[in-house]
Amino acid sequence: MMYKKHLITCSVIVVLFVMSKLFIYSTTLKKTVAKAEPKGDNDVVAADVSEASNGLNFANEAVPVKDPKVAVKLKHSLKEHSFKKLQTNLLHFRAAKLFKVIEPILKVYGIPDDFKYIPVVESSLEQGVSPKGAKGLWQFMPGTARTYGLKVSSSKDERLNLKKSTVAACIYLRELYDEFHNWTLVAAAYNTGSIKLAKQMRVQKKRNYFRMHLNHETGHYIYDLVAVKQIITRPNEYGYKYTDPDYVAFN
Repeated sequence: MMYKKHLITCSVIVVLFVMSKLFIYSTTLKKTVAKAEPKGDNDVVAADVSEASNGLNFANEAVPVKDPKVAVKLKHSLKEHSFKKLQTNLLHFRAAKLFKVIEPILKVYGIPDDFKYIPVVESSLEQGVSPKGAKGLWQFMPGTARTYGLKVSSSKDERLNLKKSTVAACIYLRELYDEFHNWTLVAAAYNTGSIKLAKQMRVQKKRNYFRMHLNHETGHYIYDLVAVKQIITRPNEYGYKYTDPDYVAFN
């Protein structure tokens, strides 16, 4: 009788042991599968340490460089902004001067620091006028400029005032964030307009910039921002010989 009880006890222990192993294996398998699953069209992922150190993110939202289509677009933007293509350090000189004004204003309004690259892409940090009538570093159209507090008239144009136009841009960007709740989409909306972007999001049923099909300019906009960020913060990697201590290191 004692032998049978001992045998039953041993059998129970063996069964429990096997079940525990199966449970552990099943749990591990689920975790592995979950990690291997591709990110969906609406997933937005914060940049990891390696991406952050390489600057392959915008406003701490990772650029999914493992996606072949994304990698090709980013490579193209980096090539277009390389020293071999531009043959000048003017962007670095202008950035070193103007970012000192722009950065603290962005910080006050809670706008990610990476938005300082918008004037670089929009205007090359020059006070120019576009064929459509956009003007200043932030390339405000007259109506939009007035909406966000800038005076625009024949005698005075505050789009050319760096501090005031940056404040106006910050107010606009905060408004866009309240609508889209995602900084990458905010940057895209700054380029194409919130109405157009919202429409495309509804039609395509997507809210991940990198998974959307947008017009040519907006479809390359974030890639250009990341490229500019790279060439300004890591100039030597892209053929530039620029050693200003403020911008050779990653900001």
